[in-house]
Amino acid sequence: MGFNKIIKMKKYSMMFIRLKVITLIMLCSVQVMANVQGARLWHAPESSRLVFDLSKKSEHKIFTLSSPHRLVIDIDDAKLIRKLEALTTDVGPVKKMRWGSRNKKDLRIVLDLREAITPKSFPLPPNKQYGHRLVVDLFSKKKPSKNQSITIKKPVLNAKDSLKTSRDILIAIDAGHGGEDPGAIGHGGIYEKRVVLAIAKKLEALLKKEKGFKPFMIRTGDYYVGLRDRTRKARTANADLFLSVHADAFRSPKARGGSVFALSQKGATSEAARWLADKENSADLIGGVGGVSLDDKEDVLAGVLLDLSMTASLGVSLDLGQMVLNSMGGVARLHKHKVEQAGFAVLKSPDVPSLLIETGFLSNPKEAHKLKSTSYQKQMAKSIFKGIKRYFQQSPPPGTYLASIKRRSGKLREYVIAPGDSLSGIAQKYRTSLLNLKKLNGLKSSSIRVGQVIKVPTT
Repeated sequence: MGFNKIIKMKKYSMMFIRLKVITLIMLCSVQVMANVQGARLWHAPESSRLVFDLSKKSEHKIFTLSSPHRLVIDIDDAKLIRKLEALTTDVGPVKKMRWGSRNKKDLRIVLDLREAITPKSFPLPPNKQYGHRLVVDLFSKKKPSKNQSITIKKPVLNAKDSLKTSRDILIAIDAGHGGEDPGAIGHGGIYEKRVVLAIAKKLEALLKKEKGFKPFMIRTGDYYVGLRDRTRKARTANADLFLSVHADAFRSPKARGGSVFALSQKGATSEAARWLADKENSADLIGGVGGVSLDDKEDVLAGVLLDLSMTASLGVSLDLGQMVLNSMGGVARLHKHKVEQAGFAVLKSPDVPSLLIETGFLSNPKEAHKLKSTSYQKQMAKSIFKGIKRYFQQSPPPGTYLASIKRRSGKLREYVIAPGDSLSGIAQKYRTSLLNLKKLNGLKSSSIRVGQVIKVPTT
């Protein structure tokens, strides 16, 4: 073979290698592009959460613009393979979404906003339900309206206080999971987040109808609330009880039955240490020990006060939880017949008695079918309600309507309505007001019937 031929062959070989390298580089560049496969938009009263599904992890940055208000999201080396037009933008801060290529390799998404927001973004790694995700939270700068937040003062009444100045017992109802977090996905594709929200709303309705109680929903729709935020909302509202509703799942479909959990002693001890170590939390009021602030106390005294508060709350949780569990046993099979204890994050409030209720196993076909039923959800909500009501009738918090009723019940007697009686006449006879007589007997009107038994003051 001649020298020139060898040189030509080498040139062709080098050209072939270069073409191969260029091809590989192009293929690699295509492979490293992150595909934005879709998005979900969840609306909460105080914020909205936008979640993008990505084929791989990708760097990103966000920034806001004003006049008009906009949020710009730049995702590096990415392209959109599914349009985002199906997202619900008729409510919440997002008015419209636009997107396009930037620098021929990046994806730019622009949110046209109805109001100024404070954004926060972070990536999430894959889990059992989803692959790589980019989360963008949009926090409203407006103050929440009255129906989005609630705070009730807890005055301690003395013997002279009347029913007029007493307060309702506030029950914070927390429907577990929500939004991007579906919770357990049970038999037949049933979602835990939907089941527990339905039960929570039915429990809310029962408490609204019962005089002396006031419900407060931690989550009112299909959106996620952080675990610590759930307990924070309950504490901000000065709740007398925090109740987190769940529906369990297990690897075996044979597992079944309802359960009630309170905080474990070990969990309480570790939480007390966390609170003492946290300057911001230590400055909070600990309602369980009479509204004592810890920020001006020595460490030893603060530790004792906090321990007393958590011990008292845990004691109430265990007693109340057992009544709820016993009541649940009337409509459901119980997984355990005693209140269990665990270190659930939502139970770690230092001054609010807290319970986590597992209404059943969604992984069990029979229980999943029941929990999906509206009638069974009503039965479950009613059983929980009965347990709560029974406990607080026996041990009402000071300053509440039920405490006033219990205090006055020792000074009442029964009166049988006779022909010719009127409620106003009975009130005058026993030297009380018509309004007070109605409240003592839970009457909505002045109508009475012969033979009816009512309670009247002994004096």
